[in-house]
Amino acid sequence: MSEPSEVRPEVVEAIVGVLKGGDPAELPPGATAAEKAAAKDTYLSDFVAERGKRDRQSQAWELLLTRSYDEAPSWKQIFDDLDPDVHSELTSLYDALPAGAQEEYVRRFGVPSGV
Repeated sequence: MSEPSEVRPEVVEAIVGVLKGGDPAELPPGATAAEKAAAKDTYLSDFVAERGKRDRQSQAWELLLTRSYDEAPSWKQIFDDLDPDVHSELTSLYDALPAGAQEEYVRRFGVPSGV
């Protein structure tokens, strides 16, 4: 008997949940090979996207923290200390900036186009 080719999104989602550390007891019975393959693809895509996001966040932090501080600086102080040339790079990394840095960015430069 051949397996149905229809992929049930709720089954794929449940499998991905288990791959991310969820309880295997929550797996629905009878997942097809197509559903397992779709879950694997989704999981790997999510993993790659998260890695890319972490890389962008690391790059943003490198631009923001150009010097050491004796005490925790405010976002205003961090932006005051930035070289003006960093502005264009921060624009391209806006979505990877921490929330406080995004707020300070918007206060100074406005919301970047395309956001």
